[in-house]
Amino acid sequence: MRRRIVLGGTIAAVAAGVAGWFGLRRLRPAPLPPAAFAAIYADPLPPPDGPMRVYHLGHSLVGRDMPAMLEQLAPPGHGHHSQLGWGATLKAHWGPAADIGGYDRENAHPRFRPAPEATDSGAYDAVVLTEMVEIRDALRYFDSPLWLARWAARARAANPAVRVYLYETWHRLDDPEGWLDRLDTDLDRHWIGGVLRPALARQGVGGPIHLIPAGQAMARVVRTVEGGGAVPGLARREDLFAREESGAQDMIHFNDQGAYLVALVHYAVLYHRSPEGLPHALLRADGTPADAPSPEAAALMQRLVWDVVRTTPLTGVGDMAA
Repeated sequence: MRRRIVLGGTIAAVAAGVAGWFGLRRLRPAPLPPAAFAAIYADPLPPPDGPMRVYHLGHSLVGRDMPAMLEQLAPPGHGHHSQLGWGATLKAHWGPAADIGGYDRENAHPRFRPAPEATDSGAYDAVVLTEMVEIRDALRYFDSPLWLARWAARARAANPAVRVYLYETWHRLDDPEGWLDRLDTDLDRHWIGGVLRPALARQGVGGPIHLIPAGQAMARVVRTVEGGGAVPGLARREDLFAREESGAQDMIHFNDQGAYLVALVHYAVLYHRSPEGLPHALLRADGTPADAPSPEAAALMQRLVWDVVRTTPLTGVGDMAA
C-alpha cells in the first residue's frame, strides 16, 4: 500500500507566554524587512556545551528513523521525543489529536510524547518544527507563520533558553517546475519569505528561529553526484529516496541513505560540529540495521553538509565553527 505522506519557567513567565500565544493570532504584521531579518542572524549561536534533548514535531519527512540516526551520531546523552502525523501542519499539531491524520499509527513508538505536554515541560534544549508540503498550500490555507510563531512562543514560555528551529524539507521529485529548481527558489520565497520573516515579525516569539537547511544540503549532494561526482551507491537523486512496495519510485520519502543525510544536517546545525568522520552504519528506530551508505557516499555527504551548514547564516552555526 502506498505510504501516505507523514508528512521550566516560573508561573509568571508561563502566564506571559500564554498571553503571547493568543496575542499572536490578533496581529498580522508585515514580514520583517530584509535588513532587520538579517540582523537577527548576524551573530551565530554559541555551541551547545553538552548533549542535547531535542523535540521533533512534524510528519513523515521527520519520521522515526532520522531522529534515531541523529541520536546515534550525537554525543552520548542526546535524547529525543517526537509527535508525527500524516501530512500534518503546524496548525493541526496544536489542536486535538483526533484531528491529526495517522496520529495513533505514526506515534506508536517509545519516543512519542504529545506535543503540548512536551513543549510545556520546558525539558528540551531544542525544538525542531517543520511544516507540511506542498509549502504553498500550507501558506495559503494553514497560516504557517502564525503557527510557527505560536509554537516558538509556547516553547519559550516554558524554557526561555530553548533553541527553536525550522526544518526546511523538499517537494516531490516529479514536481512540474523541477525538483532542483523548487529547492533553489522555495527557500527564499516560501520558507524564509513566507514563513520565517512573517513569524518573526509577530510579538511574543521570544527570539530567533534558526534554520535546518536539509533541502539545500540534499540539492548540493544531488548536483555534485549528478554533475560528475558520483560515488558507489550514490549517483542520482533517486538514490536518496525510497521505493514503494510495488517497486515504484517513492517521489518524496527518503530511504535510509536519505535519512542519514538529513540526520547529518540536523547534527551539524544542532551541535555546531562538522559531521566529517562520523559513523555511517547505523540502526533504524526499531533496532534493525539501516541500509548504510558506502564509505565514499558517507564521506561526500558529510563534507557537503558541513559546507552548506556553516555558510548558511540562518543556521546559527557560523563559518568558523569546528
